[in-house]
Amino acid sequence: LSLKYHPDKNKSKEAQEKFAEINNAYDILSDEEKRKNYDMYGDEKGGPGQSGFASGPGGWQHMGGDGSSQTFSFSFGGPSGSRFFGGSSFFGFDYNDIFSSFFGGGMNHQGPFGGFSGSSRSQSQSRNSRKSIRAISSDVFKKEISDKGMTWLLLSYTPALQQGKQHYESIIDEVAGLLQGAIKVGRINCETEYSLCKDLGMHPGRALRLFVYSYKRSEKGTLEEYKGDLVAKNVKTFCQDHLPRFSRRVSLNHFDLSSSNLEKYPRVILLSTKKDTPVIWRALSGLYYRRFSFYDADVHDVSEPAAKQLGVDALPAIIGWLPNGERHILKSGISVKDLKSAIKDLSLLLDSFEKKNKKVASSQASKNQKDSAQRKLPLLIASNSDALCGDKTPVCIIGAFRSSRAREKLESLLSKVSQKSITRRPNVASGSRDSVSYIVLDATKQPLFLCAFDKSGYKSSDNILVAFKPRKGKFAAFSGDMTVEEVEKFISSVLNGDIQFTKTKQKPVLK
Repeated sequence: LSLKYHPDKNKSKEAQEKFAEINNAYDILSDEEKRKNYDMYGDEKGGPGQSGFASGPGGWQHMGGDGSSQTFSFSFGGPSGSRFFGGSSFFGFDYNDIFSSFFGGGMNHQGPFGGFSGSSRSQSQSRNSRKSIRAISSDVFKKEISDKGMTWLLLSYTPALQQGKQHYESIIDEVAGLLQGAIKVGRINCETEYSLCKDLGMHPGRALRLFVYSYKRSEKGTLEEYKGDLVAKNVKTFCQDHLPRFSRRVSLNHFDLSSSNLEKYPRVILLSTKKDTPVIWRALSGLYYRRFSFYDADVHDVSEPAAKQLGVDALPAIIGWLPNGERHILKSGISVKDLKSAIKDLSLLLDSFEKKNKKVASSQASKNQKDSAQRKLPLLIASNSDALCGDKTPVCIIGAFRSSRAREKLESLLSKVSQKSITRRPNVASGSRDSVSYIVLDATKQPLFLCAFDKSGYKSSDNILVAFKPRKGKFAAFSGDMTVEEVEKFISSVLNGDIQFTKTKQKPVLK
């Protein structure tokens, strides 16, 4: 190449620039210190002291120091360190490019990177590391890839296509290192796995093909073919762009900060200074798909009212809600070492919170079941009519239903009202308070009973509420809205004699 682009051989300006690049590359490769700096920073001069900067509110520190250190770190946010649910942990990120990749920042570093190890690898190391590219069979695809939430970079090939395969694998291995923890890599031999490749539409034909199995477009995994230049940086950007997007971007000012009881899964939200959903959070949203409801919000500073309300004192922070409505700051002032360790540590955090959620949910379910059993009202039938609504019972409050939903509503309303102390004027004649019986009736099975109160048996109503005095054979039907307040007013009027009772059309008959 030096001879090809030598100024004596080639007078063009492009050749002169190419010759300078070749000489510079040789200079870097022949100098161990320059090569280390290039691997670390993408610049042979390198060193944190050479390109220090700080970005954004919340203390994103990057590449500071005196230049003597080969590794450096920055935090997601505030300077107060890291506190999290169940303990504490400190992390730090390497490399300028990682700042941009993981957290959606605006850095645009163009240099190559040697991965999270922070050191260049020899040819033998690279060859050995390519063994980490998983051989994918139909069984492996079904059990470990299909709709499992993890993003995969997949190479489709046949044994006949050997030209360029080593270069493809080298690129795949480099990208796997840069996004370790967020993606996995594999290769499919479309000769031995012909049916799989055919079904997936990824048979290589006459050329090797590269795909990303992702969740960018839907909740189901789909294959997207990479058709750009075979450059590690470009492939990495493609993979990063296809990471899951299950986390909902929200405005903290309009986000419900109360309980997450209405949601199917435990709720967690990431607060950071980033304008886009951070890469780590996107990766986690895929790994924990259908286990958590993920949200994220852009918060400029912990002094914002919404952040104060949540009790956050350092950014970035992760907040979670238990089924009983309790809010926990799972971690604040987060900083990370690398993508792989960050996902590992935050996965442990989410696993721990998930266990706590299940424990609280189980306890709450037991309590609700117990409360439901206590609230359940007796069902009126012929065999228990004397005990529940016989002549010895002054007033029966009967909730008649035509569906299970109507029954639940009536039981809930009457249970709540029955537990209230309804003010009643004293009965001067008897000097004592009449007792009230709260019961439910299946209108579909007891039509004759309801026909005593209404000619049609209230056929057009899904739920009916009637106050019945069995000894006097009189009743009063409720006609208001089925709310606790309205039902309570109705029963209070019944007990105080403020409502007019009507004689039944016939004697109520129960089956």
